[in-house]
Amino acid sequence: MTLDHSVAPPARPADTATTTAAPATPSAAGSRRTGRWIEDWRPEDPDFWASTGRPVARRNLVWSIFAEHLGFSVWLIWSVSAALLVASGFDFSAQQLFVLVAAPNLVGALIRLPYSFAVARFGGRNWTVTSALLLLVPTLLFVWAVQDPTTPYWAFLLIAATAGLGGGNFASSMANINFFYPTAEKGAALGLNAAGGNLGVAVIQLLLPVLVGGAGLFGLVQASDGGLHLERAGWLYAALAVVAAVAAYAAMDNLAVASSRPREQLGVVVRPQTWLVSFLYVGSFGSFIGYSAAMPLLIKLNFFVPTPDGAGAGVNFAYYAFLGALVGSFTRPFGGWLADRLGGARVTLASFGGLVLGTLVVLWTLTRLAPNPEQSVAVAEANAAWFPLFLGAFLFVFAATGIGNGAVFRMVPVIWRHRAEQGTAAGSAERTAALAAATKECSAALGVIGAVGALGGFGIPMMFGAPWIDDPVSAVETAFVVFTAYYLVCAAVTYAVYARRSSVLGQAGV
Repeated sequence: MTLDHSVAPPARPADTATTTAAPATPSAAGSRRTGRWIEDWRPEDPDFWASTGRPVARRNLVWSIFAEHLGFSVWLIWSVSAALLVASGFDFSAQQLFVLVAAPNLVGALIRLPYSFAVARFGGRNWTVTSALLLLVPTLLFVWAVQDPTTPYWAFLLIAATAGLGGGNFASSMANINFFYPTAEKGAALGLNAAGGNLGVAVIQLLLPVLVGGAGLFGLVQASDGGLHLERAGWLYAALAVVAAVAAYAAMDNLAVASSRPREQLGVVVRPQTWLVSFLYVGSFGSFIGYSAAMPLLIKLNFFVPTPDGAGAGVNFAYYAFLGALVGSFTRPFGGWLADRLGGARVTLASFGGLVLGTLVVLWTLTRLAPNPEQSVAVAEANAAWFPLFLGAFLFVFAATGIGNGAVFRMVPVIWRHRAEQGTAAGSAERTAALAAATKECSAALGVIGAVGALGGFGIPMMFGAPWIDDPVSAVETAFVVFTAYYLVCAAVTYAVYARRSSVLGQAGV
């Protein structure tokens, strides 16, 4: 294995077998301008993987998780800070706040496609450094906006949209890690990588209220007496973004095999499987990110009212909003692990069954709540009695989204590998070439699927509280009816195309 050592640090002992110096080919030398490049990478070769590939892949996975974790935290920084803006002196309506938490999700979805293609163009290590530094844009703008109560809403909306840069990190990170691992281990590796990123949502939702002085932490930390200081969160994540960039520069690698032409990458958009899996991913990941973004406001809207003493009555969102993202993050690698053993289609089908059941219970709980347009303390406290069931059902939904996320992404490399194996003989040069091409196309497909799936993160908050919605409480109930119907359709598609034994992909064990 050869690397461009013009700017690379000395190889660590564990990497000795992967960093033997050799002259770069003319084509490689012309296209590799900076960074550390691995020219020989054969994860499907058992001997290579056992002796050389696994430790290098693990090291890159660790730092990929760290960078992606920060990206998710920045992406969802408005999900919890929006619920604190009114207490900080900003006069925004519930509808305006729902749009504010939806805006980063729209940008994050749209930017995922170019981010996934950037890995092949610039290298996984190089792009991780760049994407980490780009997080300075939303974090520093956040610092500026939240310190001035006269900042107009349109400026907040634009600044919140830039947080979508953090959502793009997922696509590039998943596309990069897909190249490092053999097919048999992609489910677990991609699940861990995604879970580390997803966990960033839970971390920001748990720690931001504590960090800015808005809430305590289960008696371990008391809320600040000096008022809210939202800018602290921006400063912290700006500093962490620099740390992530430095760590990626020092510890990650670029893979020469990850290069491909834009036309090859865009070829996935004509594959029907790209759009079928995207449809399923809207139901799983779109639900995870959409519910994560909206959950703080949902709790505050349905179970909490402010009081003159500042304590409030009912349920404080700051103590519970992070739990959904935490559960979904931890179940995602479990979904990938199950899919490696039972098949992605079976696990995906079961996850959508869980989503239907959990969503119906959440809906039923919401119908038990009394309307509270006058912000009555008595009504808020009465509604709070239903909160344990609401929270339990919602956490069940989050668990199902996490399992579904891991299982759906596990299906993708298997589908593309099956397609590559058709019409080629095992062990032949044609099979080897087809599998190499499939790996590249699979990474591009992951980017497209991730981008489309993330659109659910925009649609869910908008259905809860778009500007044209007069009654957000009723809109929430209607939205859950629509979501349940969508999950039922996803389950039917999963069974008909992927899980049914008589289907082509069902026989292939997708």
